[in-house]
Amino acid sequence: MPEPIVQITRREEFSAAHRLHDPALSAAENRRLYGPCNTDHGHNYAFEVTVSGPVPRSGMVLDLNALRSILREEIVSIVDHQHLNRDVPFLAGVIPTAENVAVAFWERIAPRLAPFEGVRLVSLRVYESRDNFVEYRGERG
Repeated sequence: MPEPIVQITRREEFSAAHRLHDPALSAAENRRLYGPCNTDHGHNYAFEVTVSGPVPRSGMVLDLNALRSILREEIVSIVDHQHLNRDVPFLAGVIPTAENVAVAFWERIAPRLAPFEGVRLVSLRVYESRDNFVEYRGERG
């Protein structure tokens, strides 16, 4: 009988500052597009990573401690208490909207899951606040 496929999710948190600003636009256009987010400000972010895979004899799709380690190494240790525009190399040249941050996080995490047989990244959510989040599922237009 085939193994059931189950999704598991890990949540992490970090605090960071950023500024939404497109250098190709004028100051007035940036203020109109990004409003108060066109100035330096910070968020207490959270992000959730969901992976799926078969449930093997061990009963674990993926050891959540291993997933926690990947998320802390690849994301939290780099972004926590940093300015996303200036201090995070993998966001250099990226306007750090929650959408762009989610895609950048995905690109760092997905390769780290390759050694885990049958496990794949399904969803990544980035919360800028309790009420606002974006979700990325690896899709490209």
